[in-house]
Amino acid sequence: MGIKSFQGPRAKVDVKKEYDAPILVSDYMTKKLVTFKPDQSILEVMELFTKHNISGGPVMDDNGFLVGIISEADCMKQISESRYFNQPILDKSVEKFMTKEVETIPHDISIFDAASIFDKHNRRRLPVMKDGILVGQISRKDIVIAALKLTGHNW
Repeated sequence: MGIKSFQGPRAKVDVKKEYDAPILVSDYMTKKLVTFKPDQSILEVMELFTKHNISGGPVMDDNGFLVGIISEADCMKQISESRYFNQPILDKSVEKFMTKEVETIPHDISIFDAASIFDKHNRRRLPVMKDGILVGQISRKDIVIAALKLTGHNW
């Protein structure tokens, strides 16, 4: 005589587990950005960096299109030049120091693909684009935060 089970019928176990945690760049990107204009002075940019506790941001033209990115590293060029020529930091425009060829990232890729892009390129932040329009910015730190939130899940 065999042993009877009184547990009742078991639910089917799906081998393929559905993943419900958000893993897209758009889920972790910063949406409220401090943006800059090409004709803005470097001094003003440095003041805004300290005021908003940021280290860089996108440069937008008058039509709202991305034309560059400015960072603390770009400001270091201005500081270095002013010291080299023994002059105060001049009121030069962002356009002279910004990075004009900007690498961007699409809004609908996974944070894993974004991590791979950060690994290949030496950038601290990347503008996030949707249909050619800037919709946010993702940083290395955002990717790390996303990874920490996902540590309880199987990737």
